[in-house]
Amino acid sequence: MAVTAMATISPALAQAGKVAASDPKFDTIESPMVGGNTGRKNWKPKEWLEAEVKFKVEMPKSYKQHFVDEVTVRWFVAVDNPKGKGYVLLEKEVTHVNVPVGEEVYSSVYLSPSAIKRITGKDRASKGAISHIGGEISVNGTSVDGDKGRYFTSKGKIGWWTSGKLSRYDAIPLLNKNETPFAFLWWDRYAEIRNERR
Repeated sequence: MAVTAMATISPALAQAGKVAASDPKFDTIESPMVGGNTGRKNWKPKEWLEAEVKFKVEMPKSYKQHFVDEVTVRWFVAVDNPKGKGYVLLEKEVTHVNVPVGEEVYSSVYLSPSAIKRITGKDRASKGAISHIGGEISVNGTSVDGDKGRYFTSKGKIGWWTSGKLSRYDAIPLLNKNETPFAFLWWDRYAEIRNERR
C-alpha cells in the first residue's frame, strides 16, 4: 500500500504549499509498435523497465494560479552491478513544467532494452535487476531540509542512495519519457517535461 508523504515547499509568489508523493512503482513494458503509413518492418518488440511515481501539488486558497512553474524529480535507482557483485546507483533529474495544482500526475524514468541487457545479460527485462527506487521532489527549486515528505522510496529507509556502499554508474543512463518511444503515449497521465536547450 502506498504511503502518502506531505512536504512543505515555497513556490513562486512566496506562497507555501504541499506536495504528496506515492511510493514508486516499476514494471516491464514493450516497445510500442507504431508504423503509420511508413511501411511495414519485421521486428520483435523488446522490453523496457519503467519506474513511475504519482504526485500532487496543493497550494493555499490565496494562490490564484492553477499551476506551478516547475516540479523537479530527482531519481535514484539501484541495479545489479554489471561488472560484478552488489549494486550500482543510477541517477536522473527530470524537470516538469506547468504542473497543475490539485491534480494527480506522474513522473517516470526508463531503462532501455540495451541497458537491461548490459545489466542482466538477457534480452527479457527482469524486475529483479532493480533493488531500490527512490527520489526527492522539489517545487520551483525549493525543498525543505530535514523534511522527509519530499522523498519517496520503494523500500528501505529514506536516503539509502547516500550509502557509501553504492557507487554512481554513468555508463547506463536512466531516460525520461521524452527520451523513449513512449514520448507520445498516455500524454495526460504524465506531467509535461521541460526540454533542455542544446
